Amino acid sequence: MHIVIGEGSCGIAAGALKIHHALEKILGEKIKIKSTGCIGMCFLEPIVDIYEGEKLIKRLVRVSEKDAENIAEAVKIADFSKIGYLEISSEDEEFLKRQTRIALRNCGKIDPSSIEDYRKNGGYKSLEKVLEKMSPEEVIEEIKISGLAGRGGAGFPTWFKWNAARSAAGGKKHLICNADEGDPGAFMDRALIESDPHSLIEGMLIGAYAIGASDMTVYVRAEYPLAIKRLEKAIEQAKKENLLGENILGSGFSCDMKIKAGAGAFVCGEETALIESLEGKRGMPRLKPPFPAQKGFFSEPSNINNVETFANVAWIIENGGEEFAKLGTENSKGTKVFALTGKVKRSGLVEVPMGMTLREVVFDIGGGIRGGKNIKAVQLGGPSGGCIPESLLDTVIDYKALAKTGAIMGSGGMVVMDEDTCMVGMAKFFLDFTAEESCGKCVHCRLGTKRMQEILTKITLGKGEESDLETLEELCEAVKEGALCGLGQTAPNPVLTTLKYFGDEYREHIFEHRCRAKECSAMLKYEIEPEKCRGCTLCAKNCPAKAISGELKKPHVIDKNLCIKCGACSKVCRFDAILVK
Repeated sequence: MHIVIGEGSCGIAAGALKIHHALEKILGEKIKIKSTGCIGMCFLEPIVDIYEGEKLIKRLVRVSEKDAENIAEAVKIADFSKIGYLEISSEDEEFLKRQTRIALRNCGKIDPSSIEDYRKNGGYKSLEKVLEKMSPEEVIEEIKISGLAGRGGAGFPTWFKWNAARSAAGGKKHLICNADEGDPGAFMDRALIESDPHSLIEGMLIGAYAIGASDMTVYVRAEYPLAIKRLEKAIEQAKKENLLGENILGSGFSCDMKIKAGAGAFVCGEETALIESLEGKRGMPRLKPPFPAQKGFFSEPSNINNVETFANVAWIIENGGEEFAKLGTENSKGTKVFALTGKVKRSGLVEVPMGMTLREVVFDIGGGIRGGKNIKAVQLGGPSGGCIPESLLDTVIDYKALAKTGAIMGSGGMVVMDEDTCMVGMAKFFLDFTAEESCGKCVHCRLGTKRMQEILTKITLGKGEESDLETLEELCEAVKEGALCGLGQTAPNPVLTTLKYFGDEYREHIFEHRCRAKECSAMLKYEIEPEKCRGCTLCAKNCPAKAISGELKKPHVIDKNLCIKCGACSKVCRFDAILVK
């Protein structure tokens, strides 16, 4: 019997390391305690799994440090009846049951710091197969048969990019992994590297062999220290076993890998801006053509894919492209990883076959909306995506189907919003982000996003005018058409989709000076209902503006001229006497 503890970033943040140390202190060397990466069920962290051999016999969730003693005792006597309150419910188990895991196949199962664990689960067999039995052209053909498209957002056929780089003139070629994951609410690439770094290395080695590259670079956000640490260790292990470096496995193929920690600029998710950053310049996009496959890193042929794309490659080589293509739809093959977040009951990392509907993901896997509230929208694709209303939740996960709604697949951020979300405020949130992250190279993006941000701010402050709606739409179209790179071209999507599907909220803000979600504080009015107020004085004591007055045990009043609409009074009122209009 042994214990496995989920120690991805989410698990560690919830206290997994403290539990690990506490169990080690109690059990010593009697019971082996192993670490694993992100199991995916972030809503249940910290998670402690008990194994008998290779069989999972007990999963304990929301474990705390104080539970360590009881868990240790239960493991010693193999009796878990006294810690039943920590067991995962059958309802929560649905989170994993409805998924199809390919990119995440090892996440939460293996020790990410152990190459032995990876190899026990079939790791590096695909690389051996490729080096022993397949030509680069055969590898590219297998990827073509699979229908694997780039999982970074654009959905461009992977085989086509690989073939273009292989066919390009030039002696030296480069393979680059884009792990510069910057979307708010997205953590797919981070979790993959933290949980299964060797699958990234193997996938990249196969890609490097296919295009004829002799070096590989992983461009990862510096804000991902755990991912970088585990990838560095995996690279070191791979080098020791002749899986990286000169004459890999005696095949004559040589290729090395390095890590570049990016400074956290969102625009560096765009491949040419990423290349500029790799070259030591400011991360700003280049005009295309020429494309990176012809003239990329230091003007030499280069191929860029993201982490999830490479994580699928070894599985495809092992199982065949046809098996991967059996999953999904005609337009979109295989599976897609999403970071399911927001107002959903079960948040975390999910991988589902293309063709599943958004409704199935949110309700069957995510368990629906917290607090029994109604769903309002799903934001897909982060700042570059769009807001899909409840009426379109039966849209299937497919590149073309999602594009028809005005959203995009993106890298996989899926933010769920309930009835208490202001859609104007949501559009402003994403515009704040893109305006801040714009590199400033092109006028349309630099000024256009700023003007849109100013108009949205004006509307949320209750100062909007009817003409603002027309101006917003004109700006959106101008920025989409004129921006140089994907950041600017997609920045208007959150505005356009909220205008299209939630235009009534914009009009309420402008004509009625009302925010139905009660999120735009500038338009809120706070009053005390005399019949409910008990005169406890809590509201007055907590009001930072001293806007509330009244005698003890008598109804209080709010001076609207002094009120700064911070909401402190409504948070402390025990009698529901604060009326927010």
